[in-house]
Amino acid sequence: MATDRSGINAPTTGGRAGLAQGSVPLAVRMRPTSLEEVAGQQHLLGRGSPLVQLATGTRENPGGVSVILWGPPGTGKTTLAQAIARQSGREFVELSAVTAGVKDVREVMEKALAHRDLYGSTTVLFLDEIHRFSKAQQDALLPGVENGWVILIAATTENPSFSVISPLLSRSLLLTLKPLTDADLGMLVDRAVEDPRGLGGAVVLGDEARAAIVRLASGDARRALTALEAAAASAAAAQDDDDDTVPVVDADTVAAAVDRALLRYDRQGDEHYDVISAFIKSVRGSDVDAALHYLARMIEAGEDPRFIARRIIISASEDIGMADPQALPIAVAAAQAVQLIGMPEGRIPLAEAVVYLATAPKSNAAYNGVNQAMADVKAGRMGVVPTHLRDAHYPGAKRLGHGKGYVYSHDAEHGVAKQQYLPDALEGTEYYTPTTNGFEREVGPRLERLRKITRGE
Repeated sequence: MATDRSGINAPTTGGRAGLAQGSVPLAVRMRPTSLEEVAGQQHLLGRGSPLVQLATGTRENPGGVSVILWGPPGTGKTTLAQAIARQSGREFVELSAVTAGVKDVREVMEKALAHRDLYGSTTVLFLDEIHRFSKAQQDALLPGVENGWVILIAATTENPSFSVISPLLSRSLLLTLKPLTDADLGMLVDRAVEDPRGLGGAVVLGDEARAAIVRLASGDARRALTALEAAAASAAAAQDDDDDTVPVVDADTVAAAVDRALLRYDRQGDEHYDVISAFIKSVRGSDVDAALHYLARMIEAGEDPRFIARRIIISASEDIGMADPQALPIAVAAAQAVQLIGMPEGRIPLAEAVVYLATAPKSNAAYNGVNQAMADVKAGRMGVVPTHLRDAHYPGAKRLGHGKGYVYSHDAEHGVAKQQYLPDALEGTEYYTPTTNGFEREVGPRLERLRKITRGE
């Protein structure tokens, strides 16, 4: 046995045939031939599920309905369609919405109808990136789907509610795919290393390298296998010709092969907390360039964009607050945009929100105010709700004096009435102290006038 510099024992036998399998990418070679080989998406592959029915149907009992597979890139949409086709033995036609037009769709429909009439079997049509089809192109699918000439399996990375016409949606089942878990990706990588269709044991994959590939992939099987293939080729190329040991792929090999120094970013480790901390502090500190830098580091490292969006929303309220009331709506809009369009395009609204927040005036007055109020509540400094503010709508409330003496604000001049709102124990307490930054320059004087009226000063 030979040992590499990471202490991994490398077998001295084995060939490099797995590294030389022509121009067919590893991700294509490793596509499952049946649903049993599919990694992840088990919520869609239970016994009797629509996809299983599609895969196990026969000519006499075709089974299955048209489905739309919606999920992020690399989650197995094409893999599922091809596994179903191979397992079922049905006629299988694949079109890409990037290159196909109405003419291509109609030709498929005509052949599917002829195939059904001549042989009594149903054609499975896999349409990749259906969201790229225009309304007219999608309309061309309807006769075949409605009349059962084809069973449509459509794939999209965009929300079908916005990208697929209603008649087609109503005739299809919408199935949502989830990003693959780290365990799913690890299993795929391990299988690709050993399987004859993949690398066939031509390399040894170290534990740190395996973890780096899984982390880089961020739920995308295609990205994981592409990174593995590049790292394996790099390890083999770096080894001397007279060295007959099996090449070892370590974490440095992976980082060099995929040109991503940020692979060392650990989403569960110190780097995760350090980078998000630096990001928030850069936004708070109004350094837009640093904020964009840390945003890029998180995106490139595969950080969950929903986590980033949540932190941006918190920053909008905590660090900007009433100094610019538009910060929060913009942050929320960015989060919604990421949810709608996904990544990598989601980086654009995230960046827009970050730039807005970093360059906005800052105030933590609202944040401090609620914290001080909560501290009083937790310490028991509450008192009772003033009688005139209590609910007077239920039977018997008026006998208790509830609502008596309440002044309806809209009946007062300027819509503000002299009236006690805080409990007696807290009367006169001020939790919110606006700054002179941004919009709070206007809020401050207004708040002073409001307090004078309500408190009768």
